[in-house]
Amino acid sequence: MKKRPFFKTLSFILFLIGALTVIQAQNQPREYYQLKTYTLANASQEALMDSYLKDAYLPALKRIGIDHVGVFKIHPDAYRLSNMIFVLIPFSTLDEFQSIDIRLANDKTYNQAGKDYIQASYDQPPYQRLNTVFMTAFEDMPKLHPCKVTGPREERIYELRSYESPTEAIFNNKVDMFNAGGEVALFDALGFNAVFYAEVIAGDKMPNLMYMTTFANKKSRDAHWKAFGDAPEWKALSSMPKYQNNVSHIDQYFLYPTAYSDY
Repeated sequence: MKKRPFFKTLSFILFLIGALTVIQAQNQPREYYQLKTYTLANASQEALMDSYLKDAYLPALKRIGIDHVGVFKIHPDAYRLSNMIFVLIPFSTLDEFQSIDIRLANDKTYNQAGKDYIQASYDQPPYQRLNTVFMTAFEDMPKLHPCKVTGPREERIYELRSYESPTEAIFNNKVDMFNAGGEVALFDALGFNAVFYAEVIAGDKMPNLMYMTTFANKKSRDAHWKAFGDAPEWKALSSMPKYQNNVSHIDQYFLYPTAYSDY
């Protein structure tokens, strides 16, 4: 009998472990996520936003009982300026999300600590624009997993991806590819340390899904994606006729966590 090469056997074992983890998750309630993106014009706005988020907003969310709030900035490069702050907030229920503004308005400590942001004048706003995306977690990963990678925060790569599809039906096909098709299980098996996978239910690029994977540094990120591209499971999945042409555009951001981010 011909023996299977060791690397294929190991790959299968890792994939099986990932699949079992996914099965355990499927009976849990699915969380909701709000992703706020603040576009900044200058260093003064960045300083004001950092102060507001660190000293007012995140502490207020914790008093309400919302933990694991991530705050991220872009790794600058030749093509993208570090002019945005991303804030990822998990909610257990829609009621929790809907009540947040009222609860913050009634929080005296929050209003005092965040007054420079809350009471900012029209000619000195704290940001240029605020974009909000609202999502619901994938069935195969119904709850956010705070990142476990270590090392200097400024070197970490939190890769945020958005996959757009041409139509709602084709979008559902891509979501199915992640869940029933096994993409989530494969990412888990290969140690991508995903923070979340989610369907966008309100946003400016619909129909689309978003997810975030995490790595200690750029070298680790590149090695993980090479392993993913070389994986027999991915090659088989991506060649299946039913999963062809289900992504029309991809946006990706290389982020790092601020010093006050929960992870």
